[in-house]
Amino acid sequence: MISRSLYADAWKELADDKAMIFMAGPRQAGKTTLARVLAEGHVNRIYYNWDIITDRNKIIRDPYCFESVTRLDTSAPMVVFDEIHKYKDWKNYLKGVYDGFHREYRFLVTGSGRLDTYRKGGDSLAGRYALFHIWPFTLAELSDRRVTLDEFVADPLGIVPDHDGTSEDIWRRLSRFSGFPEPYTREKTAFYRRWSSAYHSQIIREDIRDLGGIKSIGEIEMLFSLLPGRVGSLLSIQSLSEDLRVAYNTTRSWLDTLEHFFLAFSILPWARKIARATHKARKMYLFDYAVIEDEAARFENMIALELFRVVRFANDLGAGSFDLRFVRNKEKEEVDFLITKDRSPFLLVEAKLSDTEIAPALKKFQRQLGVPAIQLTDTGEGFGKVGNDGQTIVVAPVYLWAPRLP
Repeated sequence: MISRSLYADAWKELADDKAMIFMAGPRQAGKTTLARVLAEGHVNRIYYNWDIITDRNKIIRDPYCFESVTRLDTSAPMVVFDEIHKYKDWKNYLKGVYDGFHREYRFLVTGSGRLDTYRKGGDSLAGRYALFHIWPFTLAELSDRRVTLDEFVADPLGIVPDHDGTSEDIWRRLSRFSGFPEPYTREKTAFYRRWSSAYHSQIIREDIRDLGGIKSIGEIEMLFSLLPGRVGSLLSIQSLSEDLRVAYNTTRSWLDTLEHFFLAFSILPWARKIARATHKARKMYLFDYAVIEDEAARFENMIALELFRVVRFANDLGAGSFDLRFVRNKEKEEVDFLITKDRSPFLLVEAKLSDTEIAPALKKFQRQLGVPAIQLTDTGEGFGKVGNDGQTIVVAPVYLWAPRLP
């Protein structure tokens, strides 16, 4: 089993301040496995999974059944509630659990749907928990060559040599099998294809239908099937609406639902200091990117997830206010990614499958924003640095740069 120490350390940091921790993220990204590992670190522990009928019945019959945990010492017991958000009154239930027992117990709550998606003002759990996310494997996690966030902020263009080819091998494997633990560790193409098909169908036909309250499952499946061909381009909701023959607002709502259930994520444009900037359109990416046939689009999606994980992880831990955007103007000049820090531009990142010649748009937008920039490729052994009006642009294979992401 591959250790998820990145997320275990995050939980430990948050658990020092809060008795109840929410762990959210895509289905089959490793939440249950990590929850069990974290629980094993406690002498007194008990685990409940809402998907297991016997566990569900215990909670329904006796909401505070965890009080029956067998204690081996005087330490606070660890109680895990897995997929509890499927319980229709889960928010009020957890409020009662927290209010009555947070001084005596530690609680870990996991969910594959966004645990705050269904929050309403009258029954908010705000203030009672800390939330963090666990994502599919990334190169930075698997290579175990990460630097601290402070080190990355001080040197965002740093390079990590890959003399033995380990980082490149991990990158190729991710590209073929995605970063989801089961297909990644099985490393079999046929298994990945079966897994991927069943995975998407299960989320749409079970989670979205049951928890999202949406009946047009066939149309949502069709919408999702169109997204791999849209990765890397501006997402035209109008075009998707016409393909699906449904209203614009309906399509937009369905896209939001796909994000809520972690089938996809999107990034918005950055406009400040950009002349004639694009303001409204978004770009959408998939968590299961191995399904994308176009190599350049898949490469861009993989980089998107590496960067998305960094900004969400930093925000979850309260390490700053980071965001992931893209830059584009009305002349259709574009840089794929811009990391912002405290609402200011921090780092430009361009994805080029094989082109080592620096993209003119990268040079242009770097001059306008005045931040470091890097162009990532999918091949090569070394890297280069060039100046651009007092700023630096690095051109490097992704597997020489991404392993050190915090």
